[in-house]
Amino acid sequence: MTLTPIASNNAVDDDPRRYEHLSTIRLEDPEAIARAATSRRRHPGLKSGRQNFIVAADHPARGALAVGNDPVAMADRRQLLDRLQIALANPAVNGVLASPDIMDDLLLLGALDGKLVFGSMNRGGLAGLVNEFDDRFTGHTAAALEALGADGGKMLTRICLGDPDTVVTLELPPRPSTPWPSVS
Repeated sequence: MTLTPIASNNAVDDDPRRYEHLSTIRLEDPEAIARAATSRRRHPGLKSGRQNFIVAADHPARGALAVGNDPVAMADRRQLLDRLQIALANPAVNGVLASPDIMDDLLLLGALDGKLVFGSMNRGGLAGLVNEFDDRFTGHTAAALEALGADGGKMLTRICLGDPDTVVTLELPPRPSTPWPSVS
């Protein structure tokens, strides 16, 4: 099956089934993501003195869905994937920072060819909850990002002087790494 990213003409497909094939691929061909990562054309590399534009797409993983006055702007996964593909098709956009599920989908769609790829390693603290600062590792691991051929990973440490969970979060070791399946 050939996967094609959405055209960069800002046209968005309204078919609610437009991404069903991603679930089918995950179910029937679990190594497809690893193959897509391995065959991805890499970004040419960073250049001194040049700013890079990286789109952050890890917010929905912690329930942060608002954009402007719309509290659920990033809640519809299909629309999020549409918008990310449009953004990544823009030559001014150098790459993406994404949670594992979004990165997997973008790899399967071929939207990360020639782009910088950064994985979000944590962000377990759900926005607005009493334990929001308990931001455990729930995303990529360093080993998974290396196997993916990612350019880096984001690890965020949020500190709230009035929240006792800050200390617990700082003491937590990362969860054991489970690298991606090998591709032969």
